[in-house]
Amino acid sequence: MPLSPNLRGALFMAISMAGFTVNDALTKLSSETVNMGQVMLIRGLFATALVGLIAWHRGALSQIGHALHPMVAIRVAGEALATICFLVALSHLPIANVSAVLQALPLAVTMGAAILLGEPVGWRRWLSIAGGFAGVLIIVRPGFEGFSIYSLWALACVFFCAIRDIATKRVPQEIPTFLISTATAACVTVTGAILVVPMGGWSPVPTGTVAMLALAAVLLVVGYQFIIMAMRLGDISFIAPFRYTALLWSIALGYLVFADMPDLAMIVGSVVIVGSGLYMLYRERVVGRRPAAESTSPAMGPDGL
Repeated sequence: MPLSPNLRGALFMAISMAGFTVNDALTKLSSETVNMGQVMLIRGLFATALVGLIAWHRGALSQIGHALHPMVAIRVAGEALATICFLVALSHLPIANVSAVLQALPLAVTMGAAILLGEPVGWRRWLSIAGGFAGVLIIVRPGFEGFSIYSLWALACVFFCAIRDIATKRVPQEIPTFLISTATAACVTVTGAILVVPMGGWSPVPTGTVAMLALAAVLLVVGYQFIIMAMRLGDISFIAPFRYTALLWSIALGYLVFADMPDLAMIVGSVVIVGSGLYMLYRERVVGRRPAAESTSPAMGPDGL
């Protein structure tokens, strides 16, 4: 019996999140042998080649001049800065903790869209935003014994990702998605090259590390493609909540690969963040609006993270 469009979309979203999360785990493993500048550069070279090939095949590169549009430039810059913050946090924190903080992104984008773009957000959604960031504070634990300065890097990643997604909402529809993705991947790669020396200089890269980063790049593209497939099927309000399966994947990989066990604060904070996000999606469905925080739409795939 074939699955309904909604169920297929949910499955594709879960597969997409698995691809992104395994990419994160491979990237974290690679950071044990080379610095993050090298990680961004090597993985970026593979990702740029793959995404660029797809963009060329679809004719997106024929309009390369569109990459100079101001909103595309802001999106690309936001992605590059978010990637730096993400990789620094990922190399020092459990993968599940970083993933949990990043689940606040839709809330941050909704808040930013209300403040910067004037999108209407009712008091119930403002409460869900406040609740979500309370969950982030529970995980980060500022001022308490379990606090890590690297948690602030994860928060900075959410901030820059929100800028990226808000800018994406203002990118003209005629600019091809894969042109934006190619420009983003290339910028992240160049940023990695610039950071190699400040982060300790070039060191020999084991063959196994190159292989892991190549596979990570492939998984980025796979995750991106499955997001596109998911969002073309069924009801976004049904499919979007499955983006939170990234948290389940990260907890499982954190335990199996890095022997990290989530503590009580991380679990409680994650429940609060996910609950707030789900309630916000529910309210958006009730009022009949498309989500202000469409971080799961095709144009907002996390190309560089």
